[in-house]
Formats: sequence, structure tokens, C-alpha cells
Amino acid sequence: MASDIAIANALPMPVIVVDTAHRLRFVNPAAEQFFGSGEGVLLKHTLEDLVPFGSPLIGLIAQARERNASVGERTMDLTTPRHGERIADVTVTPLADNAVLVTLQERSLAQRIDRQLLHRGAVRSMHGMASVLAHEIKNPLAGIRGAAQLIEETVEDKTLPRLICEETDRIRALIDRMESFGDRRSFLPGPVNINEVLDRVRKVAQNGFARDAAIREAFDPSLPEVAGDFDQLVQVFLNLVRNAADALPESGGEIVLTTGYRPGVRFGAAVSGERLSLPIEVTVRDNGCGVPAELMPHIFDPFVTTKAHGTGLGLALVAKIVGDHGGIVECESAPTKTVFRILLPKA
Repeated sequence: MASDIAIANALPMPVIVVDTAHRLRFVNPAAEQFFGSGEGVLLKHTLEDLVPFGSPLIGLIAQARERNASVGERTMDLTTPRHGERIADVTVTPLADNAVLVTLQERSLAQRIDRQLLHRGAVRSMHGMASVLAHEIKNPLAGIRGAAQLIEETVEDKTLPRLICEETDRIRALIDRMESFGDRRSFLPGPVNINEVLDRVRKVAQNGFARDAAIREAFDPSLPEVAGDFDQLVQVFLNLVRNAADALPESGGEIVLTTGYRPGVRFGAAVSGERLSLPIEVTVRDNGCGVPAELMPHIFDPFVTTKAHGTGLGLALVAKIVGDHGGIVECESAPTKTVFRILLPKA
């Protein structure tokens, strides 16, 4: 028995043992991390306390007991407000005394990587469209703007000619921003202190668009440097902080910037099979209105926005730059709490 426990404790995936009343009788260290609580706390709970109401996991356990054989289900959604997004492959194996062994293979990180690859594909497609638009639209726009300037010189009421010039400039700027997504110029990633990046972002925000918000920092001073480009990373976090500031309530708005080290975050690259490590974690949290649930799967897609006058390119650019740095970006959102989390490789 002692050797079985030692083996279970050494496994990298969460393992729990549940009795007939669905009380937890054993959890390994990976399960403690998965559920965000220590063994002493978890063993006081039933399974229903840890999974969503009506979770298919309960039915899977009943099925394993009925068949007296292992059963499994892929990509089971175990997301709860307390524990956040949790998607896992689940296997349930009957034990003695009608208890069951539940093993979980978390899939959320891999799925987020897949989604980011899709976002980058959408960005490449948008660059192709922008190239066509630049050729077919910029020249006529220049002609329209020139004609509006000539009209402005000959009329007393210059409101409409100026409006035409402003709108043509706005369209041209939008096309320029779309073209920037296809910028394939390589950069040599160097060691960057991510705390200094965020401190620069905080100063810019507090002296500009977020002057009415409270911005707090919770930085790990011993954090290793990340591999990247300082200016591009500033652009990433400026976009995220600007979005956070736009979502804040009129009073009591707060933005929290944090950095930390997570040495256990590793995944296999799809092409090379190499095990990659993304231990540097940066979060941008706000207490604003949150992201509508129907937009959550698409927030990193181009032209998706909740702002009345937004272009929907800010988060798409964030996903592109983070992807160019070999990292991933994810979002969790609820009313009064939205968290963007970026995982990056160290230098």
C-alpha cells in the first residue's frame, strides 16, 4: 500500500480516490495543484464540492462501478468559478470497497495553444487582405482627401471637408494597423526584465489613459529575465492595460500587475516534439465589467470588440506578439474580475 501511494504521489497528473459517498479519501500533489487546495482541505470535501453542478464525472463514476471496469471520457469540462477553466481527459477505475480511482489529464493548456495557432493563422489571412486593401483603397483615399482639401479652400463652412479628411485618415490608419500584423521582420530575442517592462507600462498608463485608476504591482524581484524584445513586450502590456482601463467602473477601478515563476509549466511542441518550458507568468487583472461569455472564445480574433469605437485589433496584436515570442496568452473573465495571463520562456 505504501508503495502504491508513493507511485501515485510521483505521478505528474492529478489522482484522487473517492468513496461511495463521493468523499475524497486520497489526493496526490498534482491533484492539490489542480484544485488549488492542500490535502488537509480537500479530504474534508466531497467530489460535488470540486466539480460543476451536474458534472458528467459523477455519471462516469457510476458507470465504472456498474461495469466493474475502467471507463474514460476525453475533454471533460470541469470548469468552476472557484477553480477557473479546467478541461481534462478523465479515467475512472474501480477499487476495493466500491471506491474508485480518478485520474485527470489536463488539456486546457494544449487547447489554448491550439487556439493561439488558429489566431495566428487568422492574423496571416488578415495581412493578405490588408495587402489587397492597401493597393486597392489607399490610392483612391489619397484622391478623395486631396479633393476635400481643395474644396476646403473654396468654402466658408469647412466642417464637411475636414470631416472627409479625418475619415479618410482614419481608414488609412486602420489599413496601416492591419498591415502591421504581417510584419515578418525577425528580432533577436535578448534578455528582458519583465518587471521593468511592466513598470514602464504602469508609468505610461498612470500619466495618460489610466490616470483615474489605481494600478498595483505584485512583482517577483528574483524573476529570471525573459527571452524577447523590450519594445514589443511594452506594446503587449500597454494594450492589455488599456483594455483593462476601458472596462473599469467610474469609481473604485483597480488594475493589478503581477509576475511570478512557474517551473512546472511545460508542453510538447507539435512539430519538433521538443519539450518547451514557459515558466515566466505575467497577469493583468482588473475589476471591470468583464468579457461577455459569447465573445470569450473569439476575443483574440481580429475585429472582435465590445467597444463602440474599437477596431478589434488590440488583442489580436497581443496574441501575435506573444506567439512570436514563443509564449501563450489566455483569459479568464467574470463580472468584476478579468485576468489576462501570459506565459513566456526565460532567457
